[in-house]
Amino acid sequence: MKPVWVVDDDRSIRWVLEKTLSREGIPFKSFASATEALSLLDHGAEPPQVLLSDIRMPGQSGLELLQEVKTRFDGVPVIIMTAYSDLESAVAAFQGGAFEYLPKPFDVDQAVELIRRAMDESMHQSGASEEVGVAPEILGQAPAMQEVFRAIGRLALSHATVLITGESGSGKELVARALHRHSPRADKPFVAINTAAIPKDLLESELFGHERGAFTGAQTQRRGRFEQADGGTLFLDEIGDMPAELQTRLLRVLSDGHFYRVGGHSPIKANVRVIAATHQNLESRVKDGLFREDLFHRLNVIRIRLPALRERREDIPLLTRHFLAKSAKELGVETKRLSEAAIKYLAALDFQGNVRQLENLCHWLTVMAPGQQVEINDLPAELREAPAAASAGDWEEDLEAEVDRLLGRGIEDVHGILSRAFERVLISRALIHTGGRRIEAAQALGIGRNTITRKIQELGLDGDREPAGG
Repeated sequence: MKPVWVVDDDRSIRWVLEKTLSREGIPFKSFASATEALSLLDHGAEPPQVLLSDIRMPGQSGLELLQEVKTRFDGVPVIIMTAYSDLESAVAAFQGGAFEYLPKPFDVDQAVELIRRAMDESMHQSGASEEVGVAPEILGQAPAMQEVFRAIGRLALSHATVLITGESGSGKELVARALHRHSPRADKPFVAINTAAIPKDLLESELFGHERGAFTGAQTQRRGRFEQADGGTLFLDEIGDMPAELQTRLLRVLSDGHFYRVGGHSPIKANVRVIAATHQNLESRVKDGLFREDLFHRLNVIRIRLPALRERREDIPLLTRHFLAKSAKELGVETKRLSEAAIKYLAALDFQGNVRQLENLCHWLTVMAPGQQVEINDLPAELREAPAAASAGDWEEDLEAEVDRLLGRGIEDVHGILSRAFERVLISRALIHTGGRRIEAAQALGIGRNTITRKIQELGLDGDREPAGG
């Protein structure tokens, strides 16, 4: 990774940023003037990953530095630092191609978040966003996604059967494709089939093929998906919905490596790696007699769980920028950008449709949002209004049910138990919304700073590190 360049004539600002970047493990170089930074570029130095520059400095200004860097290295994101009274210069910075501006005095955690966003943008533009070699669509800094990336890396040389679990729209097929692309079978076919989308009476033929005359309408011999994927990978999506009789046939293939076409009498060797996926709980379906236990164990050799988007909210800004850029490229238009308020609003949504829903939203915004900067009011009405309206009474009904359950079990101190749970949810969600800044969280909740600090300690939430200045 190339270093972040910090350009500011104020030594104290440089010192704060140097200490912060060092703590975060981000390489950096610092300069007291734009002239110093440009001199290094003039002597053939590699451009920075991100440039962070003050606007007003002796000699060349930050705007002049911005213009020079964007002329030579258009892909380098430039963050302009400015005082609150200098917003006109900030507007000029955006017009000059700045990635973002950072108002002084700034919160160091806010600065780090902004720098990391710029680094993501830089890596994406340079094609280096595939840190572990997975497709650009599989992006994520959340710990749960890093586990997925590590699993893909560990399975790079494996032929083992893999079961991918996760909610609809979470990207299970993307993971399957990444597993194939980094396997010894990468130069062979990847064949995908959604077993829930094909009628039961056609699925057997789709999977295993059929001989001519095997049934009415079978005018010619047909190769099924197993044969089409010979030497490669067969991805069976929504495996939990596979009919019982086909579960038996699939089990035989996985057990002895051979199958028969429908109407056929000669066994065909299945040189195929099977990757299966489901949004359902297969253990529960086994208990309910809806899925064969022996097939479950055959498929469940290695399991990868893909987190729902609401479990990796910190990835929403990164994914949003990626999908907005992707949609803009497909449509041949300029990329839209979301305001900080809009990003925070999206990060607080549950996205029941997961990454697929977010991608569709970004495509909608690219087409429908009126300006280049997207505000909360530019979001679809159903995202601005429906969630609150739809859930207005639901949580109260759930609370009633929980009270009844606890009282029915003879639990004492029901009021205390539920009050603590209520406060924990309120405070933890407010902290997520404000990026961990306690003062802002307290203001949003209408409570005092001392109160939120005490509650955080009482509720065991003090693992949430408070940002400097917050």
